[in-house]
Amino acid sequence: MFRQFRSEVEAALADALGSLDLPTDDLGIERPPDDMDATLASSVAFRLAGEVGDAPPNVAATVAEAVSVADADYIASVDTAGPYVNFHANERYLADTLDSAAVDADYGALPDRDASVVVEHTSANPTGPVHVGRARNPIVGDAVANLMEYAGYDVDRHYYVNDAGRQMAVFTWAYERFDESDLDAEPARDRAEYDLVRYYRKGNAFLEEADADAVEAAEAEIQEILQGLEAGDEATYERVGEVVDTVLGGMKDCLARLPAEFDEFVKETRFMRDGSTDEIAARLKETDQAVYEEDAWQLELDAWGIEKNLVFLRSDDTSLYTTRDLAHHEWKFDNYDRAVTVLGEDHKLQADQLDATLELLGNDTDRLGHVIYSYVNLPDGKMSTRKGTGVMLDDLLDEAIDRARDAVESRMDDRIRGDDLTDEDVERIAHQVGIGAVRYDIVSKQPAKAITFEWEDALDFEAQSAPFVQYVHARCAGILDEAAAEGVDVPGVTADADGRVDPDALDVDASALETEEARELLREVARFPAAIEAAADDLEPHTIATFTREFADAYNAFYRECPVVTAETDELRDARVAVVAAAKHTMANALDVLGVEAPESM
Repeated sequence: MFRQFRSEVEAALADALGSLDLPTDDLGIERPPDDMDATLASSVAFRLAGEVGDAPPNVAATVAEAVSVADADYIASVDTAGPYVNFHANERYLADTLDSAAVDADYGALPDRDASVVVEHTSANPTGPVHVGRARNPIVGDAVANLMEYAGYDVDRHYYVNDAGRQMAVFTWAYERFDESDLDAEPARDRAEYDLVRYYRKGNAFLEEADADAVEAAEAEIQEILQGLEAGDEATYERVGEVVDTVLGGMKDCLARLPAEFDEFVKETRFMRDGSTDEIAARLKETDQAVYEEDAWQLELDAWGIEKNLVFLRSDDTSLYTTRDLAHHEWKFDNYDRAVTVLGEDHKLQADQLDATLELLGNDTDRLGHVIYSYVNLPDGKMSTRKGTGVMLDDLLDEAIDRARDAVESRMDDRIRGDDLTDEDVERIAHQVGIGAVRYDIVSKQPAKAITFEWEDALDFEAQSAPFVQYVHARCAGILDEAAAEGVDVPGVTADADGRVDPDALDVDASALETEEARELLREVARFPAAIEAAADDLEPHTIATFTREFADAYNAFYRECPVVTAETDELRDARVAVVAAAKHTMANALDVLGVEAPESM
């Protein structure tokens, strides 16, 4: 309902400004400060004060007086607080929110936009296990994809596989060059990427430490692999593909634990084999920005504010990663309405060069969005796959589950619900809370800010962490189970005599909710779809994490002040049960956007 209310406010305010012959280009509509009693407020008086020649509070009063709400469905009244024009929602706003959210398990999902988007994320080079430093990419990327789906887009999730670069040539050469007996250690885990990464590390160590003649010979073999890929040699593709596909298979198993799953793994070599990379290079050579310098074709991108030239073709006519990625992105534009890419901060320059070059080639780069993130560190420092040091994502997830299990078991005596948790229940909750803690802690931060992951914060049941917000959902589920056991009709849950559930069977009176805590919780429920819309527009899933924390505060206030099953009257009880159902749907779907499970019990 918040989105509809906001639309009504925008229309009413624009009409009022128009009637006063004042500009309507910036309405200044925003959520009011916490100490202001209003559903929405406008700061437009600040902007207009100079034009009108009066103080902002006086301008606000003039504008408020010109606002008409006679035809509005949800606006009850308009007043001012200093320089702000305040808009207040009516009872129907809360009633319609309750009717919608209590019965709709998909509450918060927006209507179909009839638009497609491809979200490319993770895309880590298939050289070994996924390490903690880059864990932010699949977690943020998966949340972005979830968010776009909730916002009404038809979403495909892609992993762009670098199977044509030097690293994969080195890996293939090392895998063919060395035997198991040449390797220094056993695999850290019984999975393909942990097995084969030892060859990659051995190969890099050889290139750094062997004598000059041996390194020269190895480099010649590595270069032969690269040239074979460029020339379209089928045997070379098969050699490299064996290594790539084997390692990638293990990486998929790791990512599935988060979970982060993909609709397609798009290989870089695809755009070499179909000729599109050569075609991109030919088009770039014809541009005014193309220069041949330092034995390579380059683009001068000064007009886009980029000082560093983009090298797109070597002197031997072999392409580079960026050349192939340009072909990849034009393929995206041919097949999707929008394209979103999640990239590490070390790819910021590459992303800027890519955008500029795509525009130079005549593409509409407004269809392209980037989410740039900083890396995740543990207190002990950064990690390196090449050197074989650091902490892998598998290790982090294992420890998260172990720590969550300990936390759940230590809190058993404090549980309010009377049900007994079996060992299987404890293990389920440990997985939900442990992995949820990792995902939530990472996705809840603004992507551009660096993260040092701290267990004490991530698994704090009392602070604003995953367990803190997950517990809201578990409490809702417990109350609804108790209500159903007492014979109370629960929206979307209670069945009739034939065992059928009517999700639309809701007969409650929202006006019975007399406490401010219940009404404030409904206001938070109401704004969830708008939070989805804004987060999707800005590609900011961390704002949904912020919403869950604010929502949890509102719910906990309701929980403390508003007994549900033991309410004073049946009418009040039924209304509060409906509020709990609405809260459960809201929190479940907010967590779903973030990729965090919503436990039924904790």
